[in-house]
Amino acid sequence: MSFSPYGNYWREIRKLCVVHVLSSRRVSSFYSIRLSEVKQMIRKISSHASSSKVTNLNEVLISLTSAIICRTAFGRRYKDEGTEMSRFHGLLSECEAMLGVLFVSDCIPFLGWIDKLMGMHARLEKSFKELDQFSQAVVDEHMDPNRKTSQEEDIIDVLLQLKKQRSFSIDLTNDNIKAVFVDLLIAATDTTAATAVWVMTELVKHPRVMKKVQEEIRNWGGKKDFLDEDDTQNFPYFKAVIKETLRLHPPLPLLVPRETNSKCIIEGYEIAAKTLVYVNAWAIHRDPGTWKDPEEFLPERFIDSDIDFRGQDFGLIPFGAGLRSCPGILMAIASLDLILANLLYLFDWELPPGITKEDIDTEASPGLVQYKKNPLCALAKCHM
Repeated sequence: MSFSPYGNYWREIRKLCVVHVLSSRRVSSFYSIRLSEVKQMIRKISSHASSSKVTNLNEVLISLTSAIICRTAFGRRYKDEGTEMSRFHGLLSECEAMLGVLFVSDCIPFLGWIDKLMGMHARLEKSFKELDQFSQAVVDEHMDPNRKTSQEEDIIDVLLQLKKQRSFSIDLTNDNIKAVFVDLLIAATDTTAATAVWVMTELVKHPRVMKKVQEEIRNWGGKKDFLDEDDTQNFPYFKAVIKETLRLHPPLPLLVPRETNSKCIIEGYEIAAKTLVYVNAWAIHRDPGTWKDPEEFLPERFIDSDIDFRGQDFGLIPFGAGLRSCPGILMAIASLDLILANLLYLFDWELPPGITKEDIDTEASPGLVQYKKNPLCALAKCHM
């Protein structure tokens, strides 16, 4: 879906995902998964707090989002340790690395031999084969008549049912199912974790904002043990904090590349057909012509503002815009809201001894997904 050229296949696959896989009804049906995994994370951080142990939020949040997407996509939760978990994350990391690598042939086609000489083709083929074997094993497991089914219907179950129904103008094959499955894994696992880490980073660096957003959440939450997804809709400043973080730290600084369908002229420049187009969301989000004090973290800019990140306001496009915008936005925001609201509601956050807010950097690591380069480590103290 992400890289398919515009045409009947792309339209049908996107329709399938929007209507049957990533709709609001389907996202709501996965709430129990998000709930149980976030509660497990809270218990883990609570144990850190009781022993005054520093929490590595990068590790905790990556583990959490991985568990959520694995259970949502194919009904399994890998254990925190073990070879299966290492293999799964290794596959995803390598796939993301390959997506972020610039091939010489993309820019200068007749120099494609350089990519081959550097071993890029062999590395790409190896990555594809391993990921294909993994996804095929997942599909085979779901097609096994002796498989023990759970009460939670996962995305692979949904796609296999749609394959049997034949209600689309294309014949849905196992390869199509695997492609959608891999799209979801790559798009959902790291982007949500990276955004959550950036939110917590900015709040730790800006105690005023941290205090203000926690007061909003706690005034509403009262003495509840846990905030649910309905609660998060009542926090306008909390929502503004997320918007401002997505503005400063879009998880994909360069959106998924596109290709022009035909020759066009933009501001006097002739763009040939079949030209690769890269949209620099990071630069758009920091454009001084659009944003006042664009380098500053100011969630207040979104209070009483209609600007949103759903693709209608072209100054804020972390999920893209138009027909090619990310169809998984509902699932991403549902997870992000639940995770962050409870981290801020249930815990007070302090920096480890000897570390000041000035020591917390905002340097991003290279790659397709913009992660915080150095892990964010903080001390949690139970508020309740």
